Amino acid sequence: MNILIIGSAPSAIIANSWDLSIFNRIVAINNAWKISPSWTNSIFPEDFPMENRPVPNSNQSVHSASEYVHAQNKFGGFVYAGGTMAFTAAYWSLHTFAPSTIAYLGCDMIYSGSKTHFYGKGTPDPLRNDKTLKNLRAKSARFEAMASQLKCTVLNLSSLPKSNLVHKRVTLGELTSGTFIPKKINQAELKHVLELEKKLNYFVPNGKYWKKLHSFKEEEILKLDKMWLKVLNLS
Repeated sequence: MNILIIGSAPSAIIANSWDLSIFNRIVAINNAWKISPSWTNSIFPEDFPMENRPVPNSNQSVHSASEYVHAQNKFGGFVYAGGTMAFTAAYWSLHTFAPSTIAYLGCDMIYSGSKTHFYGKGTPDPLRNDKTLKNLRAKSARFEAMASQLKCTVLNLSSLPKSNLVHKRVTLGELTSGTFIPKKINQAELKHVLELEKKLNYFVPNGKYWKKLHSFKEEEILKLDKMWLKVLNLS
């Protein structure tokens, strides 16, 4: 199974001109359902405005915290995964569909210029003052490591020169015609970082980690971030 996760970056509108038939599921984050009528799953946080939510047809469905908190908890919870929807949607997709491939589009989390989102100037959620989001590349590496353990390849379809996602860059054509395998990970480093996560126990069952941010030491989270980059042999 192939999954496409679409974010709200200006470059994501290219999906509207693509043949998306290679994907079994197209997961649109927040407003991204407006980009292509081909979306199958719309995912958004609890505080996402009602007027911005889609009305699904019989082949589509919407998903929020009542579903994704459970999925996120299966992979250690929000503090370790990074509390922003690009990562939440990915962990939810991995848990829900057990795909062989997850490809991102429009989720690079690079904000510059007057137009930060395809619909204009938006709020760059990942850049808020949040202990879980100090190192977006590391959070990206953590997700790919988790996915690799489940034999899922993670790719990035973005053509932007920079990205806070560490995944291999491919074009849609390459994805359609090629075969990709999950990255090899450093198993020894993986064991160490998972042991540290368990020891710290920065776990909030209801997902509302922001209510307990004072309980989490930023230096410990930064230590974990460095370790996750090493898991994927990155720096």
